[in-house]
Amino acid sequence: MSKNKIKNLLLDHTIEILLVLVVIIMTVATPTFLTPANILNIFRNQAMKGVIAFGMTLVIISGQIDLSVGSQVALSGVIIARFCQDLPAALGISTDAACVIGIAAAVVSSIAIGWIHAFLQHKFNMPAFIITLASLNLLYGLAGRICGGFPIANVFPGWFTQLGVGSVFGIIPIPAVILVLIFVICYIVMTFTTTGRSVYAVGGNAESARLSGIHVFRTKIIVFAAVQVMCVLAGMMHSAQVASGSFSFGRGWEVDVISAVVIGGTSMNGGIGKPWGTLMGILFLGVITNAMTLLNVGVYMQYVVKGLVMVMAVFLSMYQAKAKA
Repeated sequence: MSKNKIKNLLLDHTIEILLVLVVIIMTVATPTFLTPANILNIFRNQAMKGVIAFGMTLVIISGQIDLSVGSQVALSGVIIARFCQDLPAALGISTDAACVIGIAAAVVSSIAIGWIHAFLQHKFNMPAFIITLASLNLLYGLAGRICGGFPIANVFPGWFTQLGVGSVFGIIPIPAVILVLIFVICYIVMTFTTTGRSVYAVGGNAESARLSGIHVFRTKIIVFAAVQVMCVLAGMMHSAQVASGSFSFGRGWEVDVISAVVIGGTSMNGGIGKPWGTLMGILFLGVITNAMTLLNVGVYMQYVVKGLVMVMAVFLSMYQAKAKA
């Protein structure tokens, strides 16, 4: 291989190289790091934000952004909890049926919110940053209104709580399985479908995509709705894990989600990014967080480290693009 090919190969897989280095260092530093229990714990802890990160990958590749994801996590959780609490007595149905209806309501409302985001951005050319920042506060307030400012606890059926605390074969956490399944779906969509190619085209140049026959508005609806539906799934897992729905869930998650996407190599300018990179970004943040916990690093210092990692990721992305050019 030529020097340029080797250089490009290293640049394309920088995050994987850094992840391996961190794993090696932590394996030497503490014997409890590279154990099956701890590795599964990393996957479990990153599953909820990771699921949203794959939806956010589509949004950012399309040249947009969604800051409302944390509030949607809270809203979906309290909607399902409220349905489980009130519908059995009001309609005389079982908690299982009420929970299914609540999930359906949360999914439908999330798709509607995604459509509104796409509509306002496309039809009025409003910045997605402003639209979704407004939604962040609106959805947070709506979630608080629905739950009355207090958690709605112990109302979910047993099968629902398994989404957060259950495991496959008594070993692999269900949230980790869901994370892998969402990655596979996202990878297939972005690699082998016309929808995926449309997302890349719209993010690269929306006007050129339109002139090429791509339905830009429909593509934006798909990506904005997808990330909102992923938030519902994450909200279900989080609410199931703690057996309650609360308006405080998901606060600040948008920072970690966007960090994972950017660290994975997705360009904030749109048109560039891969689901595999996002998966590596999710695992990298999970390993860093887990490592700092095992090394008894203070909570506030952990925020500092995460901030520095995100800044370094942006600089690395800029350097990669410049070096390849």
